[in-house]
Amino acid sequence: MSSDPWGRVDETGTVYVRTADGEQVVGSWAAGSPEEALAYFERKYEGLVVEIGLLEKRVQSTDLSAKDAQTAIGHIREQVDAHHAVGDLAALRVRLDKLVETVEARREERKAQRAKQSDEARKAKDDLVAEAEQLAQSDQWRSAGERLRALVDTWKGLPRLDRKSDDELWHRFSHARSAFSKRRKAHFAQLDAQREDARKTKERLVAEAEALSGSTDWGPTAARYRELMTEWKAAGRAQREHEDDLWNRFRGAQDMFFGARGSVFAERDAEQAENLKLKEELAAEAEKILPVTDLKGARAAFRSLNERWEAIGHVPRDARPKVEGQMHAVERAIQEAEEAEWRRTNPEARARAAGLTGQLQAAVDKLRAQIEQARAQGNNSRADKLERELEGRQALLEQALKGLQEFGG
Repeated sequence: MSSDPWGRVDETGTVYVRTADGEQVVGSWAAGSPEEALAYFERKYEGLVVEIGLLEKRVQSTDLSAKDAQTAIGHIREQVDAHHAVGDLAALRVRLDKLVETVEARREERKAQRAKQSDEARKAKDDLVAEAEQLAQSDQWRSAGERLRALVDTWKGLPRLDRKSDDELWHRFSHARSAFSKRRKAHFAQLDAQREDARKTKERLVAEAEALSGSTDWGPTAARYRELMTEWKAAGRAQREHEDDLWNRFRGAQDMFFGARGSVFAERDAEQAENLKLKEELAAEAEKILPVTDLKGARAAFRSLNERWEAIGHVPRDARPKVEGQMHAVERAIQEAEEAEWRRTNPEARARAAGLTGQLQAAVDKLRAQIEQARAQGNNSRADKLERELEGRQALLEQALKGLQEFGG
């Protein structure tokens, strides 16, 4: 008979293992010595120790599923419970029980992690859908289109949710993209139609511009070219392949007309520059009439100068306001002198001015008397009110007196 702390072999060759519940039969050994029998079953125990150790490492350091881990634990536990090894089987059961707890904890941890990832994925997809729906209303066709394509790539990189939620979000996301594509397609279809209309309009404008290019009716033709340019700008752009050619033809026709007009106007400018010198001399001579002291003589002198002025041709447009302004200033001064003379010699106007002055003077005298009376009676508030009214009447009286002085009295 042979034994060690965890097992023994009796004289019949039966091998036992010692447990907390007493000895349990491990097996029988017929060949070899009892020591070899114990050594064999001790090696089987060491094998279980190694197997449990490997499983512990896999649970801790790999993505072994809880189901596979439980299956492996159950397989080892069957061997331990069958008492087919000699050693501290209770210690193995403790390790297996702890490993079960570890597997369960890992499963809960992974479950929580998956739930967190799912929540994060849901939020990310919600955000993608919200942005896509906002972009669906955008008119920034290029940037919005590029952004929507980037959102699709982002979507593909996110984990799937439960089928119902994922399908609902994808439906909204896809609908937003389709709505944007539909709007963009309609926009560019409309743009193509507008460009075709612009092409037809600009071909008509080019034809008219080319027909006018040889005209010598300078003023009306130049005005019509300005109108054609306004219509050209309002027409919008034609297709790229037509726009430049149409513009070159339109511009060429204008250049031909304005080039010819420029040659003619160059000669005219020389003539108008000479006219300007003559009118400047007349304007300087007219200014010598001022100030008007002899109204009749001033009128006669200005009339003579004006006749000579009218006989001179046009002057350059940019110089016209200044030289004409000089003549108009002299003319206005003579007119003002005539109006002053008329007012001075108009008896009806003089009488009206004198009557108004008298009325205002009487009102002022009356107010002064009322103020003195109010002060004497101690009614200062009434006196103050009357004085404010007196100030207004006195101002009107002063104006009326100035007007009366213009009539010489």
